[in-house]
Amino acid sequence: MPLGLKNVGATYQRAMVMLFHDMICKEIEVCVDDMIAKSKKEEDHVKVLRKLFERLRKYELKLNHVKCSFEVKFKKLLGFVVSDRGIEVNLDKVRVIQSMPSPKTEKEVRGFFGRLNYIARFIAQLTTTCELIF
Repeated sequence: MPLGLKNVGATYQRAMVMLFHDMICKEIEVCVDDMIAKSKKEEDHVKVLRKLFERLRKYELKLNHVKCSFEVKFKKLLGFVVSDRGIEVNLDKVRVIQSMPSPKTEKEVRGFFGRLNYIARFIAQLTTTCELIF
């Protein structure tokens, strides 16, 4: 899908949700133009990949083989760290937020909250870190 079209991101995301509705959040994650197949056990991962590839074949979707990574135990994706422990916040990004000077203008406050949105879904896990930030 050409990325210059209007609403291409929303259209793509809607299409992925329709095609992979039963797999999203359980076996795969789809965000913008990235797909992540996930599983707790190695033998389950092969089944998830097989199911994913069958679905891609069924709807005649293609993957960019240059961007594909397999058997990754640890990788930084979409600003997060994906490992055998699950999806976690990238601590480098947290350190950058912690070391930022206090915002003084409205524009700086908005920028600060924009950076914090990235870790919003992990707030429960990062209570002590967030207390240090604030």
